[in-house]
Amino acid sequence: MQATARAQPNIALIKYWGKRDATRNLPAVDSLSLTLSDLYTEMEVRFDAGLVADVLEVNGERDEPLLPRVVRCLDTVAGPDRPAALVRSTCNFPLGAGLASSASAFAALVVAAAAASKCDFDTATLAGFAGEASGSAARSLYPGIVVLRSDRERVRVQSIRSPAEWPLCVVVAITDPGRKPTASGAAMEISRSTSPFYGRWVDEQPRDLEIALAAVAARDVAALGAIAEHNCLKMHSVMWSSRPPLCYWNAATVRCLETVRVLQGDGVDVFFTIDAGPQVKAVCTASAVTDVRAALAVTDGVHEVMVSGLGEGARLTGGSA
Repeated sequence: MQATARAQPNIALIKYWGKRDATRNLPAVDSLSLTLSDLYTEMEVRFDAGLVADVLEVNGERDEPLLPRVVRCLDTVAGPDRPAALVRSTCNFPLGAGLASSASAFAALVVAAAAASKCDFDTATLAGFAGEASGSAARSLYPGIVVLRSDRERVRVQSIRSPAEWPLCVVVAITDPGRKPTASGAAMEISRSTSPFYGRWVDEQPRDLEIALAAVAARDVAALGAIAEHNCLKMHSVMWSSRPPLCYWNAATVRCLETVRVLQGDGVDVFFTIDAGPQVKAVCTASAVTDVRAALAVTDGVHEVMVSGLGEGARLTGGSA
């Protein structure tokens, strides 16, 4: 009883920050994201009655801190009476660094676990399972440009543009490959309970999403970039105004933003977004990738530049047996 699945991280343009229901891990606000193609997490799940307990290996090493979340997710998909599992995860980008590694991990995990346990769930159900483990993971079940809406009962996720319909690219400037000091889940709760801006953040989200959806419908890079940058900076303002303040940026993060502004001034179709971490994601048209990558690569403090197009949703890569 084993299967392997692959999922890509997703980069939010209209952000999810805060929970409507912490127990069920339901997002407080709706969101819009890009599912990537070239960054990925692969999950192999093997259920084995001969195992004494569940085991998680991440990039070849045991990961005890993450194991409880993986166990809960496996129980949700395969049931609490399932055999013990050996879960092997491999990832080709930095973990816990603000690049949505948990989103890709749990999206791949639910797909692999369902196949390995012979459970026939549709994509919407699997997205709900993934979202219970990591709020943004539900979006990685879907391809291209994805919208997530939630209420007090469930999340509803939909792909609104396939990768072929609007082939945007994302250039990621890695300014610090290390793990971030405060995990997103804990940081969201700090912001919800202490930031004076949090309520306004939630109230303004529907309008931001409406503007972004109109820009996607028109394939208008400038309009999408304007609202995405605005939404990003509002989210980080909520973080900065939390107690204690949550600042994931470093000096190189700011320099990357300056680089993007220079590119925009030169007429390049590009805009920035930043999640809960110091990495800068520059979203651009395919024709602008070379210029954007070159400019970010020589920005002081950038360790590495990664480039990705838009990709497919989580899927099996190894059959169940």
